[in-house]
Amino acid sequence: MTTSTLGLFQRVFGENSIHYTNFNKHYNDTGYLEEDRFYKCAGIFLAAWEDYKGGYLFNLKSLISAEISEDVLEQAEELLKSDYKDPACVLAGVALETSLKDLCSRQDIKLGKLDKMNADLRKAEAYNIGMQKQITAWAHHRNKAAHGEWGEYTSEDVKDMIKGVRRFIAEYLYK
Repeated sequence: MTTSTLGLFQRVFGENSIHYTNFNKHYNDTGYLEEDRFYKCAGIFLAAWEDYKGGYLFNLKSLISAEISEDVLEQAEELLKSDYKDPACVLAGVALETSLKDLCSRQDIKLGKLDKMNADLRKAEAYNIGMQKQITAWAHHRNKAAHGEWGEYTSEDVKDMIKGVRRFIAEYLYK
């Protein structure tokens, strides 16, 4: 049973997690009576269960997703600095859509097209109408870039989009 618990902790929390490390340490500590080790390990298991149930694991997933989106936005900035506004715009759109999907998952909203997720998130009051309209504008730029309509937006629009998507991620995914 202990091996199964350690395997579960490793898959869910990671081998470097406090839950895995403490459970493994207390299980292997021969300085305690068997009954004491059992209660210590049971306490660690219950703490891990509470963290899982409380949604703390999913907050970690959101942070990881936000970090990945940040990397994509940094790439978009570098492309923009090199006068590649069109791929920069597409990448900023990828970061935006990824963030919306993560926010939908948190709100138990069905994933779909960007416009639908945006409307559903607004309806769920995840953000206000102003943010919904801003996301619609960013999606418009992304769609124009993806369909080769490069004259429909400027480098300054892309710069503002990258800055705005970054702010959106900070406000709504790092909560």
